[in-house]
Amino acid sequence: MEIICVVEEPFDVVAFEKAGVYKGLYHVLHGRLSPLHGILPEHLKISELLQRVEKTPGIEEIIIATSPTVDGDATALYLAEKLRFYPCKVTRIGVGVAMGSTLELADELTLRHALERRRSIE
Repeated sequence: MEIICVVEEPFDVVAFEKAGVYKGLYHVLHGRLSPLHGILPEHLKISELLQRVEKTPGIEEIIIATSPTVDGDATALYLAEKLRFYPCKVTRIGVGVAMGSTLELADELTLRHALERRRSIE
């Protein structure tokens, strides 16, 4: 079973490795989509990701771990659309209220994302 975690920058890989929470393959985009700043899909390593998915047998999941920003969300949605034609599950990292924080300190956007991306308790 192969899993690929898609991140924006090389230092994102370092963060995951430091945390020790993920032991799979990575794909670094070298940025995120930002049309207002002139960063379009052809400026990122998106075509390389799609080629990798096509050529790597046994990929079961692709985790999109882009930043929880407008540009990061746009990148995640763009990737999800491109990857929907492949026979693997596409997931997005959860975002919301930070561990150890209180709800009263969370801003409106964080609370909205926390509610929208809630999951059942197992």
